[in-house]
Amino acid sequence: MKLPIEVSEDSKEPIYYQIELQIKTLIVSGQLQAGAALPSIRALSNDLSCSVITTRRAYQNLENNDFIQTIQGKGTYVKEVDQQIKTSIKDEVIYTTFKKAYEESKLMGYTITEIKEICDKVFRDQK
Repeated sequence: MKLPIEVSEDSKEPIYYQIELQIKTLIVSGQLQAGAALPSIRALSNDLSCSVITTRRAYQNLENNDFIQTIQGKGTYVKEVDQQIKTSIKDEVIYTTFKKAYEESKLMGYTITEIKEICDKVFRDQK
């Protein structure tokens, strides 16, 4: 199974965190259901062209936070995640995305008013 994950060497976030956040997003959005098998650490690191250690760290963090479970000799699977936690993660992902966009726009010299106008345009265009 190939996951729709992309990592960026240019990102401020470490690659393991990018992987972890994207897998969390796939889980809380319902794209990865409870019980779904995940690729092995080695397969995912190969798909993403990153080190096995990086992928292992992402999986360990996800396992420590009860998003996935590894069964020795069988593989790694998505766990059932409480709805309240799903909502919290969704909020975190959207907040982080908006925060990055805000920081980038400030670096480019936009004012808060200009940023709000762009946001309003994006929302209008999506209707």
